Amino acid sequence: MSTRFKINGKSVDVKAEPDTPLLWVIRDEIGLTGTKYGCGMALCGACTVHLDGQPVRSCQTPVSAVAGKSVATVESLSRNNTHPLQVAWIKHDVPQCGYCQSGQLMSAAALLKQNKNPSDAEIDAAMSGNICRCGTYPRIRAAIKSAAADLQHKA
Repeated sequence: MSTRFKINGKSVDVKAEPDTPLLWVIRDEIGLTGTKYGCGMALCGACTVHLDGQPVRSCQTPVSAVAGKSVATVESLSRNNTHPLQVAWIKHDVPQCGYCQSGQLMSAAALLKQNKNPSDAEIDAAMSGNICRCGTYPRIRAAIKSAAADLQHKA
């Protein structure tokens, strides 16, 4: 079966069974490997992408659910680390192992799109579904606040 959708602004037509997880279509069929497999049960957030602007767990989203829609992966932020979140992630030395970072960044991007000046509690709530085994949560929060300030300054 064929499913047509946009990924990072480009139309694609993929051949996959309707129940194939979007994660595997993104990685194996399209070749974008920034989105990571973590738990496979939508609990850890490593596979977070945006579907029509909303964060979803791609490991549990069937490709049939994205037909005619728009998907954005971590690669959509920027290819050269110039997105304010990427700049802040580097500035605050957020990644340790780095495995969860694509999901963390995509959840943070969705938050900042909806809330330009989130409080600590709002950041914690928005990021609560993303697990960081290295425990860099204070750095993640600081980076989000830094990126929010940068975005406000540019507005």
